[in-house]
Amino acid sequence: MPAPDTSHVRAERLARLRAAMARHQVDAFIVPSADPHLSEYLPARWKGREWLSGFTGSVGTFIATRDFAGVWTDGRYYTQAEQELAGTEIRLMKIPSGASLLHIDWLAEHMDEGQTVAVDARVLGLAVARLLGDALAARGVKLRTDLDLLDEIWSDRPGLPPEPVYEHLAPYAVLDRADKLHATRNAMAKLGAERHFISTLDDIAYLFNLRGADVSFNPVFVAHALVEATGATLFVADGKIDDNLRARLERDGVRVAPYDRAQQALAALPADSSLLIDPRRVTAGMRAAVPGHVRVVEAINPTTFAKSRKLDAEMDHVRDTMEQDGAALCEFFAWLEATLANANRAPLNEVHIDERITAARARRPGFVSPSFGTIAGFNANGAIMHYRAAPDHCAVIEGDGLLLIDSGGQYLGGTTDITRVVPVGTPSAAQKRDFTLVLKGMIALSAARFPRGTKGPMLDALARAPIWAAGIDYGHGTGHGVGYFLNVHEGPQVISPSAPPEPHTALEPGMITSNEPGIYRPGQWGIRIENLVLTRVVGEEASDPHSEFLGFETLTLCPIDTRCIDLSLMRGDEVAWLNDYHRSVRARLLPHVSGAARDWLELRTKEI
Repeated sequence: MPAPDTSHVRAERLARLRAAMARHQVDAFIVPSADPHLSEYLPARWKGREWLSGFTGSVGTFIATRDFAGVWTDGRYYTQAEQELAGTEIRLMKIPSGASLLHIDWLAEHMDEGQTVAVDARVLGLAVARLLGDALAARGVKLRTDLDLLDEIWSDRPGLPPEPVYEHLAPYAVLDRADKLHATRNAMAKLGAERHFISTLDDIAYLFNLRGADVSFNPVFVAHALVEATGATLFVADGKIDDNLRARLERDGVRVAPYDRAQQALAALPADSSLLIDPRRVTAGMRAAVPGHVRVVEAINPTTFAKSRKLDAEMDHVRDTMEQDGAALCEFFAWLEATLANANRAPLNEVHIDERITAARARRPGFVSPSFGTIAGFNANGAIMHYRAAPDHCAVIEGDGLLLIDSGGQYLGGTTDITRVVPVGTPSAAQKRDFTLVLKGMIALSAARFPRGTKGPMLDALARAPIWAAGIDYGHGTGHGVGYFLNVHEGPQVISPSAPPEPHTALEPGMITSNEPGIYRPGQWGIRIENLVLTRVVGEEASDPHSEFLGFETLTLCPIDTRCIDLSLMRGDEVAWLNDYHRSVRARLLPHVSGAARDWLELRTKEI
């Protein structure tokens, strides 16, 4: 069924925005996909870009002028944005790879001297604000950052999320809160800072061993934090931390303060004090609250590095979690194949896939929630990289084709993210060719060896090479960091051609990263094969005694469907890698499954 037409609603909202712009003498208004914590996935209160435009992707910038409205987004969302913006005046503005700030160039080109651009500084990243301000100033255009026009026009705007905060406890929380605070203070001292302000929600959740449910799929809560030499303040909305938890925090030197007092705390910093902030992880509004007499040190949050490098004990929990997640997937895929083989079954659609795979995970110990909205796309829908089926907008799974399923779980002992593609009926020769090219790319990165210090973006071409050789490319990065019962997307590492190869993007031992090349044929099918991998030292294998080499341990445990492989395109070492992987999957999952799931596992891990 087609999605309901809401174009008239969006037209009315855009008209209200333009009226507010006129009242404040604003010529262009920017709505970034951000909240005061620069989150990727947003609490409902800050989904202003989605509310105005109807575009639901996680990345995008909305700009309205008196006679123009557009959404800038990248290749992952082109097809989705075209569908969701259809029937409106809002234009899709395509961002090529590596040009995420293209909307700033557009504003500089289209705004006239003396005009005014407005954006709410409370949701504008400091680094972006500097670039925007410089670009507009060069054209004589004024930038206002004191307006939140959404508050004027969004009458039923949601408030702060009310869900309670809870502790991530031992044995899963390997380091206690005091140890993490001590390590953070040591890092601050090395940078010459007495205080450290943190806004990013996953950094705060990690540092204080706390979790929440304020953001869909990510177990974080809305808060700011100020760490000082002998204490720390957690700024969080009233009612979210109960008395018992508050007392435990206070024993560790953590004071709880109202969420809206964070700016006041920054404004009250004493003269001659020093403050560490991360310019890519704090908003322009928060930075503006810091008095001029405070010496500001700019560097990456120490917690960003610390939480990305999982400890050995954490990795033990992650490996256990992967076994539970893999067992759930065996149950799900056994059900799926049996259902597809039943000629007398009721119609099966993409929403059923989401329901069943979530239910299978929910039966596993330690499961908390999905780690993102399941992407289940059949044939043409699989080519929409961040597709999300809905009851009134989904495909029936029937006939011949490919079903792409990208899903994951949040467990107390880790976060999972996996993509598999399975055949429905008989896959075509072209589909098998594409599948095999993607598999070759995934194997190439899985087997990589590289010197320590190699920047993540430099590894991207390893996965693309087999796909490039066929004259094909894909419009997303190959790998993102993954948290430990935290955000399914985390930094600082990234494997992507659009990311600059900066020092902080280097893969380090203990980092968990996705490996997910793909091929997408708009209107036909999509293929992505994704495993999570752990960076580890393999230096003993290097011939150069002066170089420390790294490689990957594959963490994800689930068969890759060999029915979709064109064996004529596979080299012997690639076949050997796949057979070795399947032997490991079978050995580690067999103790956790029985019945139909066990039979399916043994069938799908047979050697080729």
